[in-house]
Amino acid sequence: MKRIRPTMASHSLDLPTICDICGKPRPTRKHQACSRIRQQRKNAEWESYMANQAAKKAKGGRRYAR
Repeated sequence: MKRIRPTMASHSLDLPTICDICGKPRPTRKHQACSRIRQQRKNAEWESYMANQAAKKAKGGRRYAR
């Protein structure tokens, strides 16, 4: 299955405590609408990141192949 976004469970999310969309503290209420907006904004960034990852994978073979 081809991924369209990077995995996020491998490390803690580096989101600030204050929501960058609505300006309110993130822990106090649900931010599902803000998350959707953030995902739409980051789509281009994720596409370029995944393209870079695919290019790295295609470029180099196994480093320590036997």
